[in-house]
Amino acid sequence: MSWVFLSVCSAIVLGVYDLLKKLAVSRNAVPPVLFFGALTGLATWCVLRLVTPILPAAWQAGLAIDPLTWREHGFLFGKGVLVSASWIFGYFALKHLPITIAGPVRSSAPFWTILFAVCFLGEKPSVVQWAGVAMILAAFQAFSLIGRAEGIRFHRDKWVACLILGTLLGAMSAVYDKVLLQNLQLRVATLQFWFAFYLVVVMLPFVLVWRYGLKEADRGTFEWRWMIPAVGVGLLITDALYFAAIASEGALISVISPIRRTSAVVGFLGGILVLKERHNLGWKALALLVMIAGVIVVNWKR
Repeated sequence: MSWVFLSVCSAIVLGVYDLLKKLAVSRNAVPPVLFFGALTGLATWCVLRLVTPILPAAWQAGLAIDPLTWREHGFLFGKGVLVSASWIFGYFALKHLPITIAGPVRSSAPFWTILFAVCFLGEKPSVVQWAGVAMILAAFQAFSLIGRAEGIRFHRDKWVACLILGTLLGAMSAVYDKVLLQNLQLRVATLQFWFAFYLVVVMLPFVLVWRYGLKEADRGTFEWRWMIPAVGVGLLITDALYFAAIASEGALISVISPIRRTSAVVGFLGGILVLKERHNLGWKALALLVMIAGVIVVNWKR
């Protein structure tokens, strides 16, 4: 299956996942939402491990988890730390910003991913691919101007700063994924299972500090919602598609990352239809069209 097709499918699921995150954290405490979402992902993997022996042989092969060295465990723990930090900043930002702004802001991730991929992995995107990425970044800039019209000052808003920091860490994670899958040659199932495990390990102290280390007035209210476990399952699906794309022969992380960021289209529509965020729709739609055009250019004949 084409790594480009896998990337597009991952982007669609990622858009739904982002919408579920927004619904889960709106007027809700962030640490337990993060923890229980991660715990759902690990629990799902544990169930898959239990039923693997009764599945068809092809499925068993796809879900096989290889033994790892301590060095490889260290790398996967590092991914858990990196993604946890990205999520903490990103979730807090998403809680306080409209998804029709927050989603596209995260679309700046391809710039950082390409920078890291070119500097540290030696990737060499073509001139056409660079042009496509430039179009995506231009769309991001347009969204920053639209946000200003809605009272969001990008250079002074602390939640925008959190979102950008979370995006930067997410871009680093994307490059890290290629190292895990192509350099260390970990299989997708092995990476997903241990990543889900270490995500819970890293998140546990965070939620314990929230529960026992803060005064009740500072913790905020936590409300259980069905979107919280749905977030965990959504992450498993989008990551499975994403890791499969990265692991494919000839895959370029500097191309996969911009494709995934078109998930903002799904979040944008969800913001309109579900969250009723309908300010400056015309300009936002135009910026999204530029973003989509950029993805098409990125995937033009290379």
